[in-house]
Amino acid sequence: MLYILTAIFLWSSLGIVIRLSEMPVHLLMFFSCVISATLIGTAVLSKKELRQQLPNPKKSLYLLILAIISLANTLSYFIAFKNTTIANAVLTHYTAPVIVAFLAPLFLKEKLTIKILISIVIASAGLWIMLGFSPSEFMSLLFKGDANAIGIFSGLLSGLAYAVLIIVIRVLAQSFNPFVMTLFQNLIIAFILLPFVEIPENFSSALWAFAVMGIVHSTIAPVLYFRGMKEVTANKAAIIGYLEPVCAILLGMIFLHEAVNLSIIIGGAMILYSGYITVRS
Repeated sequence: MLYILTAIFLWSSLGIVIRLSEMPVHLLMFFSCVISATLIGTAVLSKKELRQQLPNPKKSLYLLILAIISLANTLSYFIAFKNTTIANAVLTHYTAPVIVAFLAPLFLKEKLTIKILISIVIASAGLWIMLGFSPSEFMSLLFKGDANAIGIFSGLLSGLAYAVLIIVIRVLAQSFNPFVMTLFQNLIIAFILLPFVEIPENFSSALWAFAVMGIVHSTIAPVLYFRGMKEVTANKAAIIGYLEPVCAILLGMIFLHEAVNLSIIIGGAMILYSGYITVRS
């Protein structure tokens, strides 16, 4: 569980880096994946035990599916960060555990316990308290092309993709080494994005962002997360992930001076409590 908690804390700083970099989201994804693939590829090729765990072409198909789902998740998540507040982006993204709660019993044969159900209800209620909008208001703004609404919608799409991603990772983590999974995921994503890459004039000013995202968010955090998923059920991993919005919002307050109102405090407390219930169980 410590592996997953550490990965979540690292990922909570992602929105800050994206916002401060002022780079298009596909470039941030491409260069961070290239850096990560270079680092992990060097480690894999230099160790015989890791080279022996490289998948055959048939097994590589599963990693291709993983990469495509991860691309959908990450791209929509980055778009959310670009268009709305850190709080809105991460909170809509974390509708995923609610979806996982219903998918895990179907695909992973995991039990849906009473404690997990209670945690999901509390966390979900906290999520909507923090957002503070009605569905009709949201749809009206979305059709008008409101940037904030687009960001929230992108966050919801990333939540759906993330739910599917958790299920897939839970299955594949039993058969693949975390380093191999991360390496192939980054290589495939970089290959898909390559045709859309153009070097902007302010490229050099964002080198720090590419380095941080490539080393921290695309290498260290995924490896820790994949390692943790070997021992933690999908439902528990999903609800523990609710700590990310709280950390991200706090970082947004510190570095981006984003305001936090009473609804965010109440909703955040409910999310923390749901995480406590999960960890204790």
